[in-house]
Amino acid sequence: MRQKPTVLAREIVATSRLFCVEELKLRFSNGVERTYERLVGKGAGYGAVMVVAMLDAEHAVLVEEYCGGTDAYELSLPKGLIEPGEDVLAAAERELKEEAGFGARQLEHLTELSLSPGYMSQKIQVVLATDLYEERLEGDEPEPMGQSKVNLRELSTLVQNPQFTEGRALAALYLARDLLTQRGVFLP
Repeated sequence: MRQKPTVLAREIVATSRLFCVEELKLRFSNGVERTYERLVGKGAGYGAVMVVAMLDAEHAVLVEEYCGGTDAYELSLPKGLIEPGEDVLAAAERELKEEAGFGARQLEHLTELSLSPGYMSQKIQVVLATDLYEERLEGDEPEPMGQSKVNLRELSTLVQNPQFTEGRALAALYLARDLLTQRGVFLP
């Protein structure tokens, strides 16, 4: 296993309402020194969750919301921050109710994904939700979210949709499809 670089200095060089930019001065084991910058979330110390919610054996719920990063309405999976004191599965259930109007009788943690580990520290927990029932909680979204569904047999078509661009959501859908296929629930 490689030796991690030595941190020579660490400093917050910029802040916004949502993020801090942290500068890291590093020395690698071969003596090379470099300065890295990374985004560190403010108030997101408890992490985030993304939910693959299965309406039936083949279809997962997608939600549509305005995304400031792309300045567009995007399709993705229900997701959000984990609140202080809340575990991953409780956060998944809450976000699913707030964003999609469903609860789940079965919740299973699948994995943890990062968005861009070269310069972002944030990670997201992926949860599979099955045996859904209708239940809505009021969330913090500025407007009601649209809702759609995707057939897990058609993921290659989904990526051609200009409204669906989130790589970690695509990874989560493929993961869920593979797991459900292995379990014999979903037969491609």
